[in-house]
Parts: sequence; structure tokens; C-alpha cells
Amino acid sequence: MKKQHGGGAVKERKLSDLNPGEMGIIIKVTGNPSLRRRLLDMGLVKGATIKVVRRAPLGDPIEILVKGYNLSLRREECSNVYVSTK
Repeated sequence: MKKQHGGGAVKERKLSDLNPGEMGIIIKVTGNPSLRRRLLDMGLVKGATIKVVRRAPLGDPIEILVKGYNLSLRREECSNVYVSTK
């Protein structure tokens, strides 16, 4: 999904779709209540800036940088986090 925001188009993407080096701003966290609560408790909250650091050789897990610390999540967990990118 693309949205106009300010001067350019902003894309809404799943965190699991970002490549190493790409950054985004969290716009929503979905999933079952216990998973959603766990992700929110780890700092994956709306408005937080995240950067994909690296992926494991088979693509799972994914290491991200959020709020100054590194966090590794499974691809399926990352698919519940939506970010905006330019």
C-alpha cells in the first residue's frame, strides 16, 4: 500500500520484507494478543525507528536494531510488524 505523506510516497511493508540495511518506522503491530504484547514489550511500538541489520543464511531469524539494541526475531514474528518506508 502506498500513501502520500509530506513530499513523497510512503510504502507500508511488513518488517519481514525489508532487506539488510533498510530502515522504517513502525506503524502497527498485529497478531494474536500474546504475541502482540510480547513484541510491544520488546520495544516494537508505533513510531519506533527500526533497521534490519542482517538475516541468517536461510532468512530466519532476522536481526534488527530498535531503540539502541539488537533484537533477533523469527520471520513469522516479523510479518506481524508493519513499517513505513520511503
